[in-house]
Amino acid sequence: MSNQLLTRLSSEQVTFYQKEGYLIYREPVFSPEKFARLKACFEDILSDLPEGFSPEMMDVPHFTFTQLYEWLFADEVLALVEPFLGDDIALFSSHFISKPGGSGKRVPWHEDSAYWRDWLDPMEVVTIWLAIDPSMRENGCMMVIPRTHGHGYSDYEPVDPTKNVFDTEIIQPQRDESQAVAIELQPNQASLHDGRLKHGSNANTSTMRRTGYTMRYISTRTRINQEKIGHFQKIFLARGRDYAGNAYGDPSVSYIDLARTRTKHMKSGH
Repeated sequence: MSNQLLTRLSSEQVTFYQKEGYLIYREPVFSPEKFARLKACFEDILSDLPEGFSPEMMDVPHFTFTQLYEWLFADEVLALVEPFLGDDIALFSSHFISKPGGSGKRVPWHEDSAYWRDWLDPMEVVTIWLAIDPSMRENGCMMVIPRTHGHGYSDYEPVDPTKNVFDTEIIQPQRDESQAVAIELQPNQASLHDGRLKHGSNANTSTMRRTGYTMRYISTRTRINQEKIGHFQKIFLARGRDYAGNAYGDPSVSYIDLARTRTKHMKSGH
C-alpha cells in the first residue's frame, strides 16, 4: 500500500469519527476510471433485476456478483477503515441502496447493530457509504444523529411498510431528530459510520435517483456467532489474518442460494 493510502485519514478525522460516530470523506475514494467501472457494474446489475423487484433491496450483491471484490477489497477502501479496525480486516457485508426518483421509500430511524445483536462480539462495524449518484437532501440522503453510537440497541415500534423500506423504527422518545446531520455527497465521495449510530433517510420525492454502495467491515478479532448467522451470512477475509477462529467465504464463489435466503428472511435497505 502506498504512503498516501496509509495516511488517508488525518488524526483529526479519526478523532471526529470516534467522538461523533460518523465522518464525511470529501476526497474521491477511487480514481475516476475505477469509480466509472463500479458505476457501470451497478448499472448492469440494476438492469437485470426481475420486474417488480425494489432497487432498495439489493442486499449482499457480492454473494452473486464476485467482480465486486475489486472494490470491496481495494486498498483505497481498506485504508479508510484501518484506523478503526487495525490491519486485519474482514468484509462483513455490502449493499446497494438505490432510491428511484419519485418513488424511493423512506428508511426509518434505526441502528444497524439492532439487526446484528447476536451476531458479533464485540459489536464494532465500520460502514463506508459510497455515493454512486449525488446524495442530497432533496433526493433522500442519509441522515445521522451524532454521538448516538454508545449503545446500539434502542426500542422499536411498527411503521407502515408501504411507505418505508422496513417495518420498524426507533421509538420517538429515543431519537432527537433536531440533532440530525444530512450526509450530502457527490459521486465517488463517501461517509463512514459506526454500526451502532442512529440513522435513516427521507423518501426520494425528487426526479433524481439516489444510489449508494455500503461496504461494511469488522476486525478479524471480532468473533462471529456462526450458529446465528450461518443461514444468512458469510464473511470474507479482506486483509491480514484471522484471530478469532472465524470461518470465511471464498470470494471466487457465488453464493446465490444464500443471497436468495437473505432476501426472503432479512431486513435490508439500511
